[in-house]
Amino acid sequence: MKATRQLHDLGQSLWLDNITRGILDDGTLERYIGEWSVTGLTSNPAIFDHAFKRGDAYDDAIRRKAVEGKAGEALFFELAIEDLRRAADLFRPVHDRTGGVDGWVSLEVSPLLANDTAGTIRAAADLHQRAQRSNLFIKIPGTAEGLPAIEASVFAGVPVNVTLLFSAAQYRAAADAYMRGIERRIAAGLDPRIGSVASLFVSRWDVAVYDTVPPTLRNRLGITMARRAYREYRRVLASPRWQGLAAAGAQPQRLLWASTGTKDPDASDTLYVEALAAPDTVNTIPEKTLQAFADHGRVTGTLPCDGGDAEAVLAKFGRVGIDVPGLAAQLQREGAASFDKSWKDLLDRLAAKRAALMPRTRAGAGMA
Repeated sequence: MKATRQLHDLGQSLWLDNITRGILDDGTLERYIGEWSVTGLTSNPAIFDHAFKRGDAYDDAIRRKAVEGKAGEALFFELAIEDLRRAADLFRPVHDRTGGVDGWVSLEVSPLLANDTAGTIRAAADLHQRAQRSNLFIKIPGTAEGLPAIEASVFAGVPVNVTLLFSAAQYRAAADAYMRGIERRIAAGLDPRIGSVASLFVSRWDVAVYDTVPPTLRNRLGITMARRAYREYRRVLASPRWQGLAAAGAQPQRLLWASTGTKDPDASDTLYVEALAAPDTVNTIPEKTLQAFADHGRVTGTLPCDGGDAEAVLAKFGRVGIDVPGLAAQLQREGAASFDKSWKDLLDRLAAKRAALMPRTRAGAGMA
């Protein structure tokens, strides 16, 4: 049995952290669904930037929309929503079969709204309405400004993928925001069944400390932080507060492992996938990592619900000068800045491509 199927049978959803028009057009995504048990998909600005950079798959659509006057963010979101609608339709059978637990795709609000709570709330509602797919998450960062937007969006019935989480404390804040949104829906007599995941970024921890810790501690901090977050996740699900919401019909906000591609060339290319096997969670992985795991990955155990040796390992990092809470805050700030840069790079690339395609459009129109 393939390792991807083993993870599926264990109760962990394996999602692809990639989308291009190419893998939609050539049947690759359908093959991943059928052969490798892929049951969802995530996207981000960098993924679309790379997709626009490689080849001409989007050229006709860009040219057509440019003639209609579309540019900037409006042009990007039209292209992205077209792709994500197609992906959502491919995952719809999974979504229906699992009662809305699985089979999701994700679209991010503009990172330029990171410090604008009200703007994020409006954008999340608008994007979800425009997509017209019930199995589409809107990604909102779990920052101080993002938390009230998460609560308000859930209350408004918008499914949310909480992104940019790095620690158990940040995860818990996102879980509380989600539960507040559900509690408000119940108080208002609304359906409490609104989908959500909370995305904990893993490998960035190891990149951040690689040059400052001894070799024995390299590539261990991300997994240790995931263990601590998983312990908190299990505590949330067992809490009287959540049990009461579940009894009212709410579905759990699942914990999702993000940034699970191996960055260290000396480490296993399936390191984080194998280490983060756990029921009732999601792992969204880059295409290269998915291919590696399908080829030679192994499932040898699951994360301990009590965090295992997480505290003992974190004590070792503390003894070599790593301020874990401080680094968690730093990584979240840097992640937001990185998303902002990726967004600007994406819009710059799209503007350049639009400009390059427009002259041919005008020439063709003049000959007609």
